[in-house]
Amino acid sequence: MIMSVLEVKNLTKKFGKRVILDQVSVTLEAGEVVGLVGPNGAGKSTFIKSILGLYNIDEGDVKICGFDVYKQHRDALSKVGCIVENPDMYQNVSGRKNLKICALMNDLPKNTDIDSVVHLVRMESRIDDKVKTYSLGMKQRLGLASALLNHPKLLILDEPINGLDPQGIMELRQIVRDLSKKDKMTVLISSHILAEIGQMCDRIIMIDQGKIVDSFTMDEIRAKNISLEEEYLSKASKDIR
Repeated sequence: MIMSVLEVKNLTKKFGKRVILDQVSVTLEAGEVVGLVGPNGAGKSTFIKSILGLYNIDEGDVKICGFDVYKQHRDALSKVGCIVENPDMYQNVSGRKNLKICALMNDLPKNTDIDSVVHLVRMESRIDDKVKTYSLGMKQRLGLASALLNHPKLLILDEPINGLDPQGIMELRQIVRDLSKKDKMTVLISSHILAEIGQMCDRIIMIDQGKIVDSFTMDEIRAKNISLEEEYLSKASKDIR
């Protein structure tokens, strides 16, 4: 039996009496690129922080590569790379130095292969330049490189497209597809930019008001001859239409 990379069962998270996530169940398999979409306040960021063990949950189970996130936290997170918010970077040193610092802070081996992740994100020509000279797209790629240092099975990107120009978006899209196809990495991307998510992902999970309202593949959308935006609006709650 092949183990799922991410398995979430009946995840519930409350802040006070307010239910933010309501019995959410999600399964991600190896090599999938999955988009998590929904309006602001739908629960996307709370879901991501909960599956990383950053919030105490009220109910449910979360496993990454078979490890329980809340009982085997270190083992589970050793399989994950993530960019949850804009990564902190040291502006006056090189991208390479930033990656070395990141590896040290995360207790990775001294012989961690930095060159391999630099190659994955296509930064060979700029990695030894100071970070303050980088464009936003370059900084995003450096952040992605830092998330790949431990060669994760699951890569989580929270709103990675925000602020990127078309060239930066295209480069990110190709990097993500390569990680999926060549390295069999599972990628979970949270975003509200539907047009781009539709081009980047194999499958879409829609969350609204703390609940999963639909899950479908992009092949299914193409077979209907409709856009992701049309499918989204047909399933979203009335108050965001």
